[in-house]
Amino acid sequence: MLRLESVTAGYTDENIIHEVTLEVEEGEIVSIIGPNGSGKSTLMKSVFGLTRMRGGRIRFQGQDVTGKRPDELVRLGLAYVPQERNVFSSLTVKENLEMGGVSLAGEMEERLEGVLELFPRLAERLGQRAGTLSGGEQKMLAVGRAMVTRPSLLMLDEPSAALSPKVMGQLFAEIEEINRRGVTILMVEQNARRALAISDRGYILEMGRNRFQGPAKSLLDNPEVCSLYLGRR
Repeated sequence: MLRLESVTAGYTDENIIHEVTLEVEEGEIVSIIGPNGSGKSTLMKSVFGLTRMRGGRIRFQGQDVTGKRPDELVRLGLAYVPQERNVFSSLTVKENLEMGGVSLAGEMEERLEGVLELFPRLAERLGQRAGTLSGGEQKMLAVGRAMVTRPSLLMLDEPSAALSPKVMGQLFAEIEEINRRGVTILMVEQNARRALAISDRGYILEMGRNRFQGPAKSLLDNPEVCSLYLGRR
C-alpha cells in the first residue's frame, strides 16, 4: 500500500532522514520506533507532503505521490494525525469532526455515525467544546476527525503521548479495532514494546537512517533491539 524508496528529506537546508526505505502492506499495523531525534516524525511528515524532499520516491497504492499536497493525499485515502493535540479548542466535538470531511464528497451524517460508533465517548460530548475535553478525549477526537475521511491508510504520530496507562491501553485497543475494520495503520510510538505487541512489522530508525526492520515478534525477541531500544520488561 505504501512504499518509501531511499527517501531523504528535512527542513530548510538540513536533512533529517537519509535514504530511508519502508513498506506497508494492506491490512497491516506497522510501527516506527527509535530514540528521540531519530527522524521518526519527520518521516511521517515527509509521507504527508510536509517536508522538503531531496531524494527518493514515495508511492501510495501504486501511485507516485512524491511532493503531493496534503489535501491531495487525503482525497487518495491517506490520513495523518500529528503528535500535538490538534483540535479546534473553541469548536464543539461535532464541529471538529465535521471539519475532517469538509472538503470531501459524501453524506456527513453517515460519516459521523461510523466514527461515533468507534468512539462512543465522543458521542456523549458532541456539543461540548473540544478545549474542555481531557487529554485522552482530545486524542480520540483527533483520530476520529481523521477517520471521517474514511482513509485506507491512517498514520499516527505518537498516539499515546502524555496519556495515562489506562487511557493508553484504551487507545491501543481502539487502534486495533480500526485496523480490524479494514484500515491499514502506520504509527510512530515511543512506547515501543507496546506498539510492537500490536504490530505486524516494525522499523527502527537511528540518526535518520534505517537500523533494524522485520516482523514485530522478531524485533521483540532480538536481544540487541531490546537492549538498545526497548528497555527492560
